[in-house]
Amino acid sequence: MNEQTFSALADSNRLDIIDLLLTQPQSVGEIAEKLELNQPQTSKHLKVLNEAGLVEVQPEANRRIYKLKAESFQEIDRWLDSYRKMWEARMDRLDDYLDVLQGKKPLN
Repeated sequence: MNEQTFSALADSNRLDIIDLLLTQPQSVGEIAEKLELNQPQTSKHLKVLNEAGLVEVQPEANRRIYKLKAESFQEIDRWLDSYRKMWEARMDRLDDYLDVLQGKKPLN
């Protein structure tokens, strides 16, 4: 995880592109059309996502097909997992505390 990853994901258009690519790889033109962006703007967003390692591009004749790079999202998931575990532990403690307040559990 690095600052470039978060910076790339900080833009709403780039998040929309990520959402589109969840379903299937797509060309610049398809992405631009679906998001109602102009093609040069879409290409710039894809370049940022590519440089951050979030997407990869495959040339196909005169088109460029973009798809998500799974490894990058697995890395993000691993990073988030440590926070998930912390919050789950806190929520478990809150559940226990609420049970004590409601008289469902004795105070330890």
